[in-house]
Amino acid sequence: MSLFITWLAALVTAAIPLLYELVLWWTQRQRPAQVARTAHANLREEWFSAVSAVAGSEILAVQTLRNSLMSATMIASTAAIGLMGAATLVAPSLHPPLEVGSLLLHITPRLAMELLLLATLFASLVYSVMAVRYYNHVGFIVSMPVGSAQRRFWAASGGVYVRRAGLLYGWGLRHLILVAPMLGFIVHPLAGPVAAVLVVVALWGFDRLAPTH
Repeated sequence: MSLFITWLAALVTAAIPLLYELVLWWTQRQRPAQVARTAHANLREEWFSAVSAVAGSEILAVQTLRNSLMSATMIASTAAIGLMGAATLVAPSLHPPLEVGSLLLHITPRLAMELLLLATLFASLVYSVMAVRYYNHVGFIVSMPVGSAQRRFWAASGGVYVRRAGLLYGWGLRHLILVAPMLGFIVHPLAGPVAAVLVVVALWGFDRLAPTH
């Protein structure tokens, strides 16, 4: 396979998900009610408001947050393991160490995709860890007795934190899914664009809001 075709396949593999994210971002700004991400963020805020209004819901709220926190922890662990594996994959390409200028001259399509894979897994890890952090903060807030002065003081922050935690968790999971086209490209360059299309189709099914909503 020619170097031109390989580079073209690498660019298409990266461009398809990026273009999809731009379209989704535009749709979210123009018609937020049609995007599941916005609806679910609102759902989490409304959930926090509901459990903050009902005395005796503290234990149930903490259990719900514990499930979300464990899910985010699993995503972070998976991303960390994948990151270590990807670093092992990239290391031989960077040995012996090259200077920045020399490295740019030695970048191949495969190496570029491997570096993108590292960046994506690292982003997934960071997003997931930050989601764990915010879920942890919300857990302390919802465990305060409903109606207490402390609960009322932290109520606004709790709504912001639970919304932010959900968005960060979604981005962490999303970046983990976006690893698939890169792995496909590494296996065979032409598999990358095909995997990118399949991933975008799957994401569209998750991102669009059901008509009943």
